[in-house]
Amino acid sequence: MTETADAAPAPRLVLASASPRRRELLARLGVTPAEICAADIDETPAKAELPRVYARRMAREKALAIPDSDAHILAGDTVVSCGRRILPKAEDEATARACLKLLSGRRHRVLSAIALRHPDGTLHERLSETVVRFKPLTAEEIDGYIASGDWDGKAGGYAIQGRAEGLIAWIQGSHSAVVGLPLFEARALLKAAGFPLT
Repeated sequence: MTETADAAPAPRLVLASASPRRRELLARLGVTPAEICAADIDETPAKAELPRVYARRMAREKALAIPDSDAHILAGDTVVSCGRRILPKAEDEATARACLKLLSGRRHRVLSAIALRHPDGTLHERLSETVVRFKPLTAEEIDGYIASGDWDGKAGGYAIQGRAEGLIAWIQGSHSAVVGLPLFEARALLKAAGFPLT
């Protein structure tokens, strides 16, 4: 009688983000992180840094900033860009209002980068690019959105999963990427790393 080999243990995942939205999105893939450990890095864009380059760099640096070497580390960063300009995370009403006025009636791009660091130190990355267009916003619509508070801490001054969705005329690309984690790309990276995804 031959002995059967023990099944390999399921990979362990650390999410390098405190964002509840990213945890909720991962749950849609049936993945629950073993640990949440927000990366503490300098998120200041370099001089003349392009939005795509910045998004990739942020995801990579966040993945590398977590010290746990026995787990897979998943990190992401979402950047709202208008042309070559990187829009800030809105930390106050004035910033949110300025972003909404800039985005009113025009297309912009949301770049969502993810990086998966394997226990052996190798790093795999993906980038999702989504085009979003707001309707022309009236002063009343901007005032109403500001009053909602949905903009607080959000890149570009809005959250597509909240009240802003009713102001968005169309998107081309990944809705989940605009929320904060591109599920198609995340699934591909995690499945290739051995996570039991169907």
